[in-house]
Amino acid sequence: MSYLTTEKKAGIFANYGGSAEKTGSIEGQIALLTERIASISGHLQQNKKDYSTHRGLMKMVGQRKRLLSYMQKHNLQGYRALIEKLGLRK
Repeated sequence: MSYLTTEKKAGIFANYGGSAEKTGSIEGQIALLTERIASISGHLQQNKKDYSTHRGLMKMVGQRKRLLSYMQKHNLQGYRALIEKLGLRK
């Protein structure tokens, strides 16, 4: 999808992952998935019968949940800071 440009991705990784070059960081991946989930959620509010996109959204939510679970086990302070910064839960 063209909604996520290279500059926007680099900005997300710079804000959450430490630098734009650290594209493999857990924090950056979670932030990127959160951005994509928000965009697709807006699309699905307009197109309620787009079931294939809904399936993709559910897969992304599951991936983000697994990454958050991993981060919670290995870096609890970073996990708490990230969910606070992204405004996810708790």
